[in-house]
Amino acid sequence: MHHFAYRGGVLHAEDVSVDAIASKVGTPFYCYSTATLTRHYKVFAEAFANADALVCYSIKANSNLAVLKTLGNLGSGMDVVSEGELRRARAAGVAPEKIVFSGVGKTRDEMAYALSEGIYAFNVESEAELAVLNEVAGQAGVRARVAFRVNPDIDPKTHKKISTGKAEDKFGVPYERARGLYREAAEMAGVTPSGIHMHIGSQITDLKPFSDAFALLRELAGQLKEDGCDLEFINFGGGLGVPYRGNNDIPPHPDEYAAIVLAAAKDLKVKLLFEPGRMIAANAGILVTRVLYTKTGAAQSFTIVDAAMNDLIRPTLYEAWHDIIPVDERLVDTPGQITDVVGPVCETGDYLALARKLPEYSSGDLMAVLTAGAYGAAQSSSYNTRLLIPEVLVKDDQYALIRPRPTYDDLLGRDKVPDWL
Repeated sequence: MHHFAYRGGVLHAEDVSVDAIASKVGTPFYCYSTATLTRHYKVFAEAFANADALVCYSIKANSNLAVLKTLGNLGSGMDVVSEGELRRARAAGVAPEKIVFSGVGKTRDEMAYALSEGIYAFNVESEAELAVLNEVAGQAGVRARVAFRVNPDIDPKTHKKISTGKAEDKFGVPYERARGLYREAAEMAGVTPSGIHMHIGSQITDLKPFSDAFALLRELAGQLKEDGCDLEFINFGGGLGVPYRGNNDIPPHPDEYAAIVLAAAKDLKVKLLFEPGRMIAANAGILVTRVLYTKTGAAQSFTIVDAAMNDLIRPTLYEAWHDIIPVDERLVDTPGQITDVVGPVCETGDYLALARKLPEYSSGDLMAVLTAGAYGAAQSSSYNTRLLIPEVLVKDDQYALIRPRPTYDDLLGRDKVPDWL
């Protein structure tokens, strides 16, 4: 569910006309709904209302400070994968004891900074990383609470580029070696093995991979308790999918997901951690773009818009589908045509949709690319020396510019020409 709907023939974000925002901010831009962010966080958190649980929003999905502050005010913790994301979480006011540090390539400096901030835990992804973290923590005179990220070699039945729990994926330690690694960690002076972590992939719409993975988590938890490990928490990861194709693509409800988690955690007496990102942010955002031109080629019709792959890379990177609707409702029932929606970037891969049946747009028309709140602005770039596009947050009948469009002077000023030139 989201809070983007037609009112008086015009698409609104909550109580604000998208057309009105476009006239003030210019296109393209991202627009996020506070009501949707709030609802999605609450639906997930309330599924575990009767458990000792900490929901750590995965910052990489959408890292805007206003989004993080919105979720932090609701009680969310944060899952971070870099020092920059950790700094964002702290700048948004999230307490360090609600922050978990994930990622396969943490540097010594990042570890030291996270330890100085007093974060809740590190998700350790390799034996080599464990050794470095133990050394860094020892130098700082502290002990790091750690969980090994365990790779169960389970196919999450999602896109290969967002699968993280198969043997060939770069993430985690093999399930078969995990018990021995916990024994090694228990002998170290700078770390305290306190939890287990598992995250098998993203945009998962079938509950069976979760069920299979969580059964292994439960088995490992039992083994660790036999070994005397004082297990404090299990981090079940994230990955629950979202409906990119509207009513034709309905993922499991968080309550169904919770039933599997709670069954796996039964009687273990541990804190439950989660790191949802896409599930909270995706449907809370749209990308608004304006049609520049239409063109009929020898074999294909093209609708050329002012947003491009540098603004939303998901379609070309993941072959991802995003529903696209007109901002002017009158276009909804007009005769459709098969068209590619493409941008100005000088790449054949610059598209938002391929061979899509859409209304016959004209130059100047606005379209909204739905389910764009996750991995949209966060993955954007200034490729082709294009300006990063604005982000807008709506709350009821008001909106705020939460990332302004930079100027060309801002963009060019980032480069430094050496004296000899």
